[in-house]
Amino acid sequence: MLRTIKSKFIIGFFLIFSLSFLVLNQTVKKMILASNQEIVTSDLIELKKNSIVYVNQAFLVNHYKNNKLYFGDMADDMVNHLSHSTESNVGVYTVDGKLLSSSAKKVFAKSRDDDLNKAINGMTAYHITYDRNKAEVFFSYPVVIEGKKVGILRFSKDFSLLYKQSVGILDIMFYIALAIFAAAFLFSYILSRHISIPLVKLTEASSEVKKGKLDVEINFRRKDEIGQLATNFNDMITRIREQISTIERDRDRLKELNEQEKRFYDNITHELKTPLTSIQGYAEMIKEKGESDQDFFKKGMNHIVEESQRLHNLVIKLLEASRETSRNDQFDRVDSGKILKDVCESMKFRAERYKKRITYDIEEDLYVYGQTNSLRQLFINLLDNAIKYSLANSEISVKAAIVGENVLFMFKNPSTSFENNQYSKMFQPFYSVNQKIMEEGSLGLGLSIVKTIVDEHGGFIKMFNKEKHTIVNVEIHHMKVEK
Repeated sequence: MLRTIKSKFIIGFFLIFSLSFLVLNQTVKKMILASNQEIVTSDLIELKKNSIVYVNQAFLVNHYKNNKLYFGDMADDMVNHLSHSTESNVGVYTVDGKLLSSSAKKVFAKSRDDDLNKAINGMTAYHITYDRNKAEVFFSYPVVIEGKKVGILRFSKDFSLLYKQSVGILDIMFYIALAIFAAAFLFSYILSRHISIPLVKLTEASSEVKKGKLDVEINFRRKDEIGQLATNFNDMITRIREQISTIERDRDRLKELNEQEKRFYDNITHELKTPLTSIQGYAEMIKEKGESDQDFFKKGMNHIVEESQRLHNLVIKLLEASRETSRNDQFDRVDSGKILKDVCESMKFRAERYKKRITYDIEEDLYVYGQTNSLRQLFINLLDNAIKYSLANSEISVKAAIVGENVLFMFKNPSTSFENNQYSKMFQPFYSVNQKIMEEGSLGLGLSIVKTIVDEHGGFIKMFNKEKHTIVNVEIHHMKVEK
């Protein structure tokens, strides 16, 4: 399609310049011919005036009664005198067109008689004959004496030099016009290529984009509209690639969330079903023989209580994971170090149950702007996570200190390491690194709750593995103690 534009450019310019060339050439030719005709006419008028003066003077000096006879008698004298004074060939004719005398009989004998015939009819006339590079004018007019036509004078004058000059001028104009035409046509060809080639490349690039290939790029070192068009095209492709990349990331993220949600529902179905089935089974067995077997009755009741508590904890965690933070919750200046110490002391018993121990090093006056219950829940979840996923017979280290403008809480426990990108995903809802190592009854919601609490307090949390230890760092802005 755009190659047709190039052809249209060239054909259009060719037609325009060809027409202009022809019009210019014909116009100049007509102007030169008109100018030559004016020169010839003016020269012949002057020639006629001079010859009439001579003839009239001759008739006045030698007056005859019969002017026609006298005109014939003086024919030779008129030819000699006029041929020298006018530098032309001269012929003297009777009123009937019969040649009486001439300076060159061959010239008048072979010429056309158009002008002579008109002179016989009483008119002044001339015509031009061309022979190779020679231009000759034949001029005739009737001689009238005292109101009567007595004869005809005919002149043959050479205007070859004038017409040679005209032809030279026409040739020069032709070559100048031809050179201008060639230069203009060459310029139009270059211009058409300069315009059409970038358009062809843009068309090809857009066709590639239409096929789904977005790795195209156009580089035009131009500062005109086409260069700006290429820049806009490249920017558009870049924006499309960015949008597609964003869509793909969102698609992958949505897929991942769907998979996590499916795992979540699978887990919650399994985890809720297990304690309920156990409770129902023990309840039916106690109903049948509980009164007769006190040991089994106590064992069954204890199991029912444990499973009920486990079910209760699952529901609480679900509620905490799905809750929305209320803007009306009360934030206040609280001693986070004191809260952390209380949590460490209370969680020691849970750690001992797993044959693990908690050690802590907590500075004084670790005041932050926050909520006591939320911070307590934050520390409980982090310690609970460290207890569950640390190696057997390990030590869980807790430290809290002021670092710069923030309070740093560090929880460290020996554990199996994972890929670095998995540690950031652990704060996502429903995410689990390895289903097999999850504690029974855990839904992978604890760290999601932790992340929510840290965000509510304007803090920062990071989990990583170093020297076969999982480390969780939490930073919350420190409120200095007023003295």
